[in-house]
Amino acid sequence: MSDTLKLVLFYIVIFLANIMQTITGFAGTVLAMPFSIILVGSDTARFVLNILGIAASIGVVALNFKSIVWKEVIKICAIMLVGMVVGFVIIQYAKVSKQILYFILAGFVLLFTAIGCYNIFIKKQDNSIPANDSKIKEALLYALLIVAGVVHGMFVCGGPLLIIYATKKLPEKNQFRSTLSMVWIVLNSVNLVRDIIAGTFKATGDIGQMFVILAISLIVLVGAVVVGNLVAKKLSKKAFIVITYVLMAISAVSLILNACGVF
Repeated sequence: MSDTLKLVLFYIVIFLANIMQTITGFAGTVLAMPFSIILVGSDTARFVLNILGIAASIGVVALNFKSIVWKEVIKICAIMLVGMVVGFVIIQYAKVSKQILYFILAGFVLLFTAIGCYNIFIKKQDNSIPANDSKIKEALLYALLIVAGVVHGMFVCGGPLLIIYATKKLPEKNQFRSTLSMVWIVLNSVNLVRDIIAGTFKATGDIGQMFVILAISLIVLVGAVVVGNLVAKKLSKKAFIVITYVLMAISAVSLILNACGVF
């Protein structure tokens, strides 16, 4: 496959993944990362996708600013940042292979996807939840945020785990999208600063070419944000939830394929 064809395919991946990112407020990076690694390399993929994640989130926030639930933004960022510090330490010093960690993450995502689908589409709703059970569930949701932070600090793809928390706390779709997008602006910016300080990009071949790829990707991103917002306005709440869980399952499969060396 020629380098030109690889770049064309990379931009197509960017376009499709960021339409999904704009619609749901998550999943763009996880969906794009496995394919991007094989098309442009891991260093360029991480750098470009991280910045695109910030830019796409800024687009969603700008168009849906009034829907942001700031209380949840502060809470999510504060808890996930604690986990991200742990993730930074693990990726810097731990000897556990990324493949094993990908398998573990994929397993969690598939498990929570199955539980979410069961609760939404099969289980009969019962609003009489005992107080003790409610407190336990709340504690588990916060623990999940920490794990999501660890994963995001390591792989820039903690979104699938954060979704479990967000679907419980942000049932309205515009609040869901805009609040999560604000969270990604904060957390991806932290990841970007960490990578710059750590010198992650110094060994990235032709840096000039990487910035050319980034510039073209940003143009593609604009189109994806416009299309994504148009589609999001036409989605019913049920369709929105279905797409969210389908993306979670795709994210898990992508991680498994990455761990198996397919990508």
